[in-house]
Amino acid sequence: MTQSAWQDLTRLAKTQATLSLKQRFDKDDNRGVRLAASACDIYMDYSKQAVDDEVMDKLFLLADEFGLADKIHALITGQKVNDTEHRPALHTALRLPKGEVLMVDGIDVNAQVHESLDKVAKLTARIRSGIWRGFSGEAITDVVNIGVGGSDLGPLMATTALAEWSDTDIRVHFVSNMDGTQLDNLLKILNPQSTLFIISSKSFGTIDTLSNAKTALSWLLTAHDNPATVLRRHFIGISTRFDKMSQWGIHPDNQLLLWDWVGGRFSMWSAIGLAIAIKIGMAGFRELLAGANQMDRHFATADFRKNLPVLLGLIGVWNATFLGINAHSVLPYDGRLSFFPNYLTQLEMESNGKSVKRSGEQVAYNTCPILWGDIGSNAQHAFYQLLHQGTQRVSCDFIAPIRRYNDAQVSNASLADQHRLSLANCLAQSQVLAFGNEALPQSMQQGQDNFAKFKQYRGNQPSTTLLLEDLSPKTLGALIALYEHKVYVMSVMWQINPFDQWGVEVGKVMANSVYEALQQAGKVESFDGSTNALLARIKQG
Repeated sequence: MTQSAWQDLTRLAKTQATLSLKQRFDKDDNRGVRLAASACDIYMDYSKQAVDDEVMDKLFLLADEFGLADKIHALITGQKVNDTEHRPALHTALRLPKGEVLMVDGIDVNAQVHESLDKVAKLTARIRSGIWRGFSGEAITDVVNIGVGGSDLGPLMATTALAEWSDTDIRVHFVSNMDGTQLDNLLKILNPQSTLFIISSKSFGTIDTLSNAKTALSWLLTAHDNPATVLRRHFIGISTRFDKMSQWGIHPDNQLLLWDWVGGRFSMWSAIGLAIAIKIGMAGFRELLAGANQMDRHFATADFRKNLPVLLGLIGVWNATFLGINAHSVLPYDGRLSFFPNYLTQLEMESNGKSVKRSGEQVAYNTCPILWGDIGSNAQHAFYQLLHQGTQRVSCDFIAPIRRYNDAQVSNASLADQHRLSLANCLAQSQVLAFGNEALPQSMQQGQDNFAKFKQYRGNQPSTTLLLEDLSPKTLGALIALYEHKVYVMSVMWQINPFDQWGVEVGKVMANSVYEALQQAGKVESFDGSTNALLARIKQG
């Protein structure tokens, strides 16, 4: 590593290892105000991170040495930042306003995007208005999104987060698990005459998705024996492969386009978001896109010292690579964001879970930490024990909306008080994680007893707090885009490609070969000793 900033940060990580967060605040009364930034209705407090001006200066220098500004420009303008697959990663183009021109390889990408969005809008209107009818003439009452990975996690997360913005009685469901459990439970309660299935698969070859789709089709055909009618009235396909959708039986009018430059985990802004549009309406979906676009513009233009994705990404690199903090937890204090940590596990770990640089060299440092999380109030009664008293250092992101309930929304004043209680818990937990016993009131620090040694909270667990003005389609869009760009910033510092996923692909290939072996009669000897033995045991029944 020739970058001088990298060497300086390595040195600083050693010299500052003994400096606690309490000591940092004692040295700087204004730290809580200084180490904060805001944009797109998101306020970011990173004062509880183990950084100071010297560390931040070196991180900004590192960003300069790795050409982060040029890399951001390359991403936004459609250059081939996905170099192993020789294509751009243009999820930011999916939320450009209509009429803007983005030329990539001689094609106005934005014109294609809005052509697809217009078709999404037309299908959404037909379904929500009751014009779309099932095979018996009944209006659609239930929509089932069949997908996996980004074709499931993004739409599931967003429809859950924005459920109160729904203005339709149509119920939206999600199926991803290939073992059939989710689908089986749904089919027991759904009406085949009024159920519409969305098959979301970029390749239209993912076995998880197609196995569920096949089961759904079989279920419908038990109620109506005309396959052409069932496929026309009850299936929509979303993919890059028109040919495979047509081969499966999806009618051309019901096919929506994806592009190979849309990574699955970045695809909810595209036609993959159809389930979101059905749930909250096309106007709400466009607000989601607008919020993301606002964050894109902030990312592309704001000074790094006030740039939320840059700050979040650089601090993430400082924690994982230089401080050796190999675990990160995302803790939303709002039940509507219950699936947001799950969404981020794919976004971050599939993107940056890499050990080979773009150059082909092995990395010699830690890259992506293990990420997990849960709704903060649930997590407090589960894994916070490890955060407060375990042996592992863990960095955390606390997320909460400032406003939730008001008199115009609810008649029960207790709900507003519950929101204040949730905010209080959010702030209190980050405080104790940072300062340990010293954060406790005097009454809790007195009265040493035989169990005092078990009541020590070491603190010094770094965290960032993100406060949203409220949780709306627009702020949710900005929040998701913030994390997308954080991932990209980290990848630039680590010199890895965040847009391929060869580790995912190898599992799919191996699964197909093992599946073929399961279909064969008799003993199989084509795999390792363990897999061969397991196959033999399964075949015994």
